[in-house]
Amino acid sequence: METAGSSFGRHRKIMPFDPAGGPGGATDEAALRRASREKAAALNSHVLGYGALAEAEWAAAGIAAPDLPAMRRYRLDRIRAELKRRDLAGALLYDPVNIRYATDSTNMQLWVAHNPTRHCFVATEGPVVLFDYFSCEHLSDHSGVVDEVRPAVSWMYLYGGELTERKVRRWAAGIADLVREHGGGNARLAVDHLNPEGVAELARLGVSIHNGEAVMENARLIKSSDEILAMRRAIGACEAAMTEMEAALTPGISENALWAELHRGNIARGGEWIETRLLASGPRTNPWFQECSSRIVEAGDLVAFDTDLIGPYGFCADISRTWLAGDVRPTNEQRDLYRIAADQIAANTELMRPGVSFRDLVERSVVPPGDCYPTRYGVLYHGVGLADEYPTLPHASDWTDDTPDGILEPGMVLCVESYIGRLGGREGVKIEEQILITEVGNEKLSAYPLDERLLGA
Repeated sequence: METAGSSFGRHRKIMPFDPAGGPGGATDEAALRRASREKAAALNSHVLGYGALAEAEWAAAGIAAPDLPAMRRYRLDRIRAELKRRDLAGALLYDPVNIRYATDSTNMQLWVAHNPTRHCFVATEGPVVLFDYFSCEHLSDHSGVVDEVRPAVSWMYLYGGELTERKVRRWAAGIADLVREHGGGNARLAVDHLNPEGVAELARLGVSIHNGEAVMENARLIKSSDEILAMRRAIGACEAAMTEMEAALTPGISENALWAELHRGNIARGGEWIETRLLASGPRTNPWFQECSSRIVEAGDLVAFDTDLIGPYGFCADISRTWLAGDVRPTNEQRDLYRIAADQIAANTELMRPGVSFRDLVERSVVPPGDCYPTRYGVLYHGVGLADEYPTLPHASDWTDDTPDGILEPGMVLCVESYIGRLGGREGVKIEEQILITEVGNEKLSAYPLDERLLGA
């Protein structure tokens, strides 16, 4: 049974996991549950913060703390503005990154990414209702933007088996009720990820489903000043972990052991996870996209990696570097490849300015030379925020009639990419920088130095 909790705005926050009291000591149990929830909320990881190591590094770098309540309100305003623009009654979110954007709360992020046991309803005019995993209501108490917490009805096969259809009906009835209550007669609902059974049952109840990814990607496109501060801190934490990783790079270490240093450094600073396993050494650097392995790094190897790291505040630090292993001189070929990649990044970064169209940016961009073009990276630029985000800009030769165009705007953050490896060659070089579009040009947010030995300086 539901009991009213603390108030957010004009909506009540619901604590459905608390019993309402009654005979047999239920009132005492309710009090114990409330006390337990209050204790858990006070010890939430978001409340405790990121710890002395990360805070000391951010202070030394002069990176101020973001105003998290202001950031959360900004994000919710961005979502609702996009919903209004598209004439939608609300959004139903399953992607844990989208839920993080809407609520700034987390719960088993990777697990719920493939086990849909947590979802969130954002009304265009009305409450934010978080449907959370069993007994997890305390995980959103810090956010200030979640109006209600309800137990999620999960209808994946793991829980429903051959009775899944019954769970779908129960789940859909609750969602349809929210749309009717807060939609003002509008039954158009944005959804980011949903299996066909859910779409069909909502349609039967009069709810029409629309593209929630479009809503959320456009909402996430322009970052607030507080989001940029949070991103600076995430990048700072990532680059501190990269420093520890580079210090561990000695001939004889395995790729896996080296990659583990980045994970360790990220987690020690309150980061969350790494999205890929993109680290390779020596002959495994060409072609790109080999996953990290047990191969032993040898003196003179190039070691290339892409952080793809979700750090503090849930922000992505997406930086690539290539290092030379051991106290050796690089070969002429290694220097040539590195210089081509570094020059491409520098030239293409210079082009990134507000008002430039995506297509024009791509058409003017420097691309790999002919013998490296067949192994080129799949994109020249891509958006980044809480993860890789819209837009994705391919090479001009890969632009098709279904590639979307747009305009660079202040507040966008994009990564500029280069992979340089000769077709059939032994090694390759990966470099990537994270760039903020400003009112007058751009600012490079990533600051980790390039390998001077490979630059030939």
